Amino acid sequence: MQYIPYLSTLITFIFAIAVFRRFLLRHHSPYLLIWTIGLLWLGLGTLSEVILGLTFNGLTLKLWYLCGAMLTAAWLGQGTVHLLVRRHGIAWALTGALFAVSMLAAVLVLYAPLTAAVFTYRVSQPISSQYQDILTRSPLIIALTVLLNIYGTLTLVGGAIYSAYIFWRKRVLFNRMIGNILIATGALAPAMGGSFIKMGLADWMYLTELVGVILMYIGFLQATTLPAVEAAPTIFR
Repeated sequence: MQYIPYLSTLITFIFAIAVFRRFLLRHHSPYLLIWTIGLLWLGLGTLSEVILGLTFNGLTLKLWYLCGAMLTAAWLGQGTVHLLVRRHGIAWALTGALFAVSMLAAVLVLYAPLTAAVFTYRVSQPISSQYQDILTRSPLIIALTVLLNIYGTLTLVGGAIYSAYIFWRKRVLFNRMIGNILIATGALAPAMGGSFIKMGLADWMYLTELVGVILMYIGFLQATTLPAVEAAPTIFR
């Protein structure tokens, strides 16, 4: 499964370009720009997996942890906040807070020390099964990781489920309902990767990342097929 991150990276950046192009056509939709940022974090995370599968680099390891484990879910979820929260001042205030927390996380991870286990790093094994022995995570880094992922999951998955429910209740735009369900499912897929790691099946995390981004991309295509209905907000309208 070592080659799966190559495919995940390619699809993620294609996905990011598609969302950004839609943003250029809809300048009044900041959620598309923030979703693009979240997808860039995801792409940098999977690209780091590609590099770490070839050779070890401490900065790449830290980039992998920062982007993949800390920032991706939170920024994708923040895009959903901008979509669903009608008071733009609140949405931007939350974005400012997220930016500040992200900068703090970046500084903490950048200066986190590496242990002697770096000398036993194996490129044949996934980074997810080795990073805890190499990267020294302070209690604050761990707390921020948990906080950012909880926030991202609640906003991204919760927002997608809410939108799907609205369409189901109104019996309109079936494609958009399916699209939101796929987005929610895709966002939850990487969480399964953590379970596989605990079971000693770290390679399967690569597969959950690939499945997750594919489901979200398909959801994006479904959700942007038909014109939006103002009364029923949805991701990628």
